[in-house]
Amino acid sequence: MWGWFKKKVSAESAPVSTAPEPTSPAVTDASPPTDIVEQRRWLDKLKSGLTATRDKLGLKTLFAGKLDDETLEQLEAQLLMADCGMAATQHLLDDLRRRWKQAGGSGDPRAMLVDALTELLQPLEQPFAVAQESPFVIMIAGVNGAGKTTSIGKLARHLQRQGASVLLAAGDTFRAAAREQLAIWGERNDVAVIQQAGGDPAAVMFDAVSAGLARGIDVVMCDTAGRLPTQLHLMDELKKAKRVIGKAMASAPHEVLLVLDGTTGQNALAQVRAFDDALGLTGLIMTKLDGSAKGGVICAIAKERPIALRFIGVGEGIDDLQPFVAREFAEALV
Repeated sequence: MWGWFKKKVSAESAPVSTAPEPTSPAVTDASPPTDIVEQRRWLDKLKSGLTATRDKLGLKTLFAGKLDDETLEQLEAQLLMADCGMAATQHLLDDLRRRWKQAGGSGDPRAMLVDALTELLQPLEQPFAVAQESPFVIMIAGVNGAGKTTSIGKLARHLQRQGASVLLAAGDTFRAAAREQLAIWGERNDVAVIQQAGGDPAAVMFDAVSAGLARGIDVVMCDTAGRLPTQLHLMDELKKAKRVIGKAMASAPHEVLLVLDGTTGQNALAQVRAFDDALGLTGLIMTKLDGSAKGGVICAIAKERPIALRFIGVGEGIDDLQPFVAREFAEALV
């Protein structure tokens, strides 16, 4: 089974010398490592993407003084405007009151809010891990326009960087050009795509899982047709596709992910409920946190349907899909 690839760095041998070895430390390159630079870039993009939500909260002026009833009342209104939902908003307000009281009525309310948000969102921070299954089958659902196919391409790149071989199933046979779009991502990542012109989505997924078994592929990702939770006949087809995947491989699918559009606000929570009831979701992907998104809905999800938020996306770049980290998100939000 594949795993993490580790780069081995070997030091060049020093020239032979009879002089005593220097006791002072060697001079090293002062430039930060590449991973640190990339982390800074990601955090900057995340903070920029949550600008709309942060502006609605208006915390710079809100917490100018102490945490009194008037301030909490204003914060309540602003949390609701940021799509945090009533349950999560009340939870955060109660938590802030408790923290303020424990601190003796002093301290930094903004830092306390970051801590409260982090604690609320922590259950969603569950790293995406591919189990010892071959192939590991991922079924991906979502409404039209949520960024489902694009997320599949980005996730394929993420898995390849961990050393996994990937196969894609073009199960969205309803939307025009959906197969072509997935094929483009396949070419970009040098990944094979199983597809049929106008074929039954479940049959495409069955063929893909079977091909994954025959070829010794590590991960098979199954795209599905976008649909609204209210389209009951289409939701039934989605359930059928899941059952058919199970016929191709008894333990599959091993992950059922729902892609959410970060700009849809509270509607995202309604989608989580509906798709979870129909499919039994194991994780979420939140896309489009890059401008007008109301990121507060993640708080509502954490409070009312705490399903693991595997990844969040803040841009169109292939590397702009990153694992969700509760504290990073809380700090960017505040």
